[in-house]
Amino acid sequence: MAFAGSRFDRARHLPAGVHATAKILVSGPFGVGKTTLIASLSEIEPLRTEEPLTVASVAHDDLAGVEAKTTTTVALDFGRLTLDNGLVLYLFGTPGQARFLPLWGDIATGATGALVLADTRRLDQSFDSIDLLEQGHIPYAVAVNTFPDSPDHHIADIRQALDLEPHTPLSLCDARDRQSSLAALIALIQYLLTRTPEVS
Repeated sequence: MAFAGSRFDRARHLPAGVHATAKILVSGPFGVGKTTLIASLSEIEPLRTEEPLTVASVAHDDLAGVEAKTTTTVALDFGRLTLDNGLVLYLFGTPGQARFLPLWGDIATGATGALVLADTRRLDQSFDSIDLLEQGHIPYAVAVNTFPDSPDHHIADIRQALDLEPHTPLSLCDARDRQSSLAALIALIQYLLTRTPEVS
């Protein structure tokens, strides 16, 4: 989503040399590392809407595979990243639980593309995010967040398990590591640029 021609004060809110902006979703199931990835990439203090998990959420939030998790995103995460070519990415992390689905459409409006995070310990939980993106005609790439206890699978097997199209980018990343997260994000941007000559 570009601000060209609007009353938006670019000099005040964006670094010098910015020529285009894009809204990017960071999607995936509950506990997959979306908040962590945005925090590792954002050049500004990221906006987080994390709240402690409570007894009331036990019936709604599946902690299988993420038993140590104590907080959850209840609205969205937000960060900003400027790439070397003057492209600013606005990163919007979507909540991962079905109970927050009514928010998803609003957050996704105007998105140029999405990075779906997946976890090989519970790969099937990524299908809901992929389905939403496909229904919304939002192009996406998939990055498998490698947790210390994640099963080690060949990338081709993961692609098959997720039923991804051959052209859909798929990579491994560590959401805690900036360079690893950046590589996954750049794979998405390169893919978007092959679909349209200008991301704006």
